[in-house]
Amino acid sequence: MTPPTPSAAAPCGAIDDSLEMSPSPFLPKGSESRSPGRLAWIRFRRDRAGIISAYIVIFFFVVAIGAPFIARLYGKNPYEQYGQETRGLLNDFAYPVKPNGGISSDFWFGIEPQLGRDVFTFLIYGIRNSLLIATAATALTMLLGVVIGMTAGYLGSRTDFIIGRIIDILLSFPSTLFFIAFMPVIYGMFVRFDEDVPTWLRATCLILALSAFGWASVARLLRGQVLGLREREFVEAAKVTGASSGRIIFKELLPNLWTPILIQSTLLLPLYVTAEAGLAFLGVGMVDPTPDWGVMIQRGAQFYSDDITFMIFPGLSMIIFVLAFNLLGDSLRDALDPKSKH
Repeated sequence: MTPPTPSAAAPCGAIDDSLEMSPSPFLPKGSESRSPGRLAWIRFRRDRAGIISAYIVIFFFVVAIGAPFIARLYGKNPYEQYGQETRGLLNDFAYPVKPNGGISSDFWFGIEPQLGRDVFTFLIYGIRNSLLIATAATALTMLLGVVIGMTAGYLGSRTDFIIGRIIDILLSFPSTLFFIAFMPVIYGMFVRFDEDVPTWLRATCLILALSAFGWASVARLLRGQVLGLREREFVEAAKVTGASSGRIIFKELLPNLWTPILIQSTLLLPLYVTAEAGLAFLGVGMVDPTPDWGVMIQRGAQFYSDDITFMIFPGLSMIIFVLAFNLLGDSLRDALDPKSKH
């Protein structure tokens, strides 16, 4: 069908509706009918590094979620000491008899020296526990940071001043030294010094401690974003209609902050993975025999001079995951905010 031609009898000042509704020649073809989310997804799909990183991250989470099922199919568990129960697996010095850490068809990643646990199942359960703690800490951190940061930025005045000073104190506090010095004190508040700390209590304390020091940077970022948004026309219109502060914060401001929230989440999670592993390595986080990335690296560090195999699997898997997640975060940032490339 050919487009209609303007009528010869039309007045000189009349505007053709077909010209008024035509898309701008400066927009990409078809972009006028696509939402911002759709455009971000198109940009993300074109980023090969981002797609590969996304597949790697999904693979790790699938392994973490399916660890019990994988271990059941594999026929072993991370707690049983196979080297102690089966003769011929460990030598007189409690090291694997077979080379490369005892790797075989029965033990895909070998067995651990001294105790003789299966490295493969210990690793997948370690990934499961580490990602569980890091994900929970990231979710709680973002929740606190979003609520506190948006509240401070929108209300301003005395509330903003008080929250700002608390943020300054937390950001200047040496969190690593606090974890090393006070985590045993925190555990002692719940159990006696001569009793073992339950695994659930260690995990809970780690999540709370990481979140307590992590929300400040998120809150400061979102506070600055809200300070710029609260003077916009749509916020003023909501005030005129009598909307409450809570409705304005969560219905008007929050939808405009999803981009920095998602970007900060992708930056925090790999940071918490390495922080949790570091605390386990120092002995103030998760401890043996609980499977954990940091516990495996700590155990492997005791034997790497004799056989580096025990350090390769936990160390390499952590490097791959953290690198993939960081690349995924960069790709999401570029897709959601194309101006960040320039």
